[in-house]
Amino acid sequence: MSAAHFSPEEIPNRLLYPIKEAMVLLSMSRSTIYEQLRAGRLRSVTQGASRLIPASALNEYVSLLEKEAQEAASAEAA
Repeated sequence: MSAAHFSPEEIPNRLLYPIKEAMVLLSMSRSTIYEQLRAGRLRSVTQGASRLIPASALNEYVSLLEKEAQEAASAEAA
């Protein structure tokens, strides 16, 4: 079964996630994940030929999105 068929609850808690599992956890497409990696907004590490996303990087990325949303809401209210 590929990661695309997993629900986030079915993905085990890990320190490092392959791209396919990060896609499910963030509800983002593969191309969006790679765009965010290229932009430096999402961190990754490599192990051999595999690119892995640290759990801490997922949390930091979500925090960044929340901060940006809060700043946008504040700017609209002003």
